[in-house]
Amino acid sequence: MNKRTFLKSTAVASAGLLASKSFAFNILNKNLKPAELIVGHNGFTYTVDKGWAKISASTHPVINCHEMVQDSKGRLIMVGDDVHNNILIFDKSGQLLDSWGTSFPAGHGLTISKENDEDFLMIVDNGFYTDMSGKSKSQHGNVVKTDLKGRVIFSLAQPHTIGVYKDEDRYFPTETAVAPNGDIYVADGYGSDYILQFDSRGRFIRKFGGHNNENPDHNLNCAHGVVVDTRDKNNPVLICTSREDCCFKVFTLEGKFIKRIDTPGMYVCRPVIHGPHLYAGVCWSKDAQGKKQNATGFLTILDTNYKVLASPGGTAPVYKNGVLQQTFQHESRVFQHGHDVCIDEDDSIYVCQWNANRTTPIKLTRV
Repeated sequence: MNKRTFLKSTAVASAGLLASKSFAFNILNKNLKPAELIVGHNGFTYTVDKGWAKISASTHPVINCHEMVQDSKGRLIMVGDDVHNNILIFDKSGQLLDSWGTSFPAGHGLTISKENDEDFLMIVDNGFYTDMSGKSKSQHGNVVKTDLKGRVIFSLAQPHTIGVYKDEDRYFPTETAVAPNGDIYVADGYGSDYILQFDSRGRFIRKFGGHNNENPDHNLNCAHGVVVDTRDKNNPVLICTSREDCCFKVFTLEGKFIKRIDTPGMYVCRPVIHGPHLYAGVCWSKDAQGKKQNATGFLTILDTNYKVLASPGGTAPVYKNGVLQQTFQHESRVFQHGHDVCIDEDDSIYVCQWNANRTTPIKLTRV
């Protein structure tokens, strides 16, 4: 019996009650320790460990925990925007193994790729940061390829310098994705909302998305995240976030629009593919009147048909006539501004949060 099977067998009654009763969360967790809180629905239920990361704020401070990936050795790599240590590397127990990076004051996006059995990182600095005096500042964003020790391989050209953007276009990238052939896709999510495609050497290929397209389906509105979805090996696609529209949009790898995936009430961040499922952090949710609510957020999980199966930390998904209804943050308010998720081989989820009082990653263990 493996660890997940054991946990599932010991928690099945609790998880079943949670999935069937909207008020079950508080009943289940009335006398539980923080690490034993249970969130989720429909078989996607998890215990919550907010103290997973074993680090000290005095030696390894975190401002915003933005994104996390797992390398080939099973280590968990986090990017943040504190220049004492932009990169923090953990083992699965939350012990810190390594840290580096002092040059990304707006460290935001983190993607991992493998070339010839070696892992590489794509690090995105979105350009928005707070200086030592506490003043908010901005500069053009930056996308850098490094090895796992922080050695810079190359930086992608900023679009203004290669004639891709007009002078008035803003460039504040938020995320990258790497295709099987090595092509790099950059989401300019805080800038002009284009997806910029480069080859593996950093040579520009094309851009798409943005605003004011003849077909509005091609527009992106806060193109916060992007992923190459290879679940169908014969038909890989690009899934892009349009966060202010509370949806994902699916394109071909050449930038042709395929479909829109609505997530009502969910301001979704980057899509993350693990096994047959798509996961995403939800940075805000709406209230019943449709207004974005500050200090909210949760996670969401979709199947291969883009149907929402569960939203841990949110209300259970409800479909009427095949249409997903609005999802709200659960009254328990476990998460605040879910910014990214990383899923390991045990189906545990590591949750990164933005603007959440300097919190470190939260671990969810599936039961």
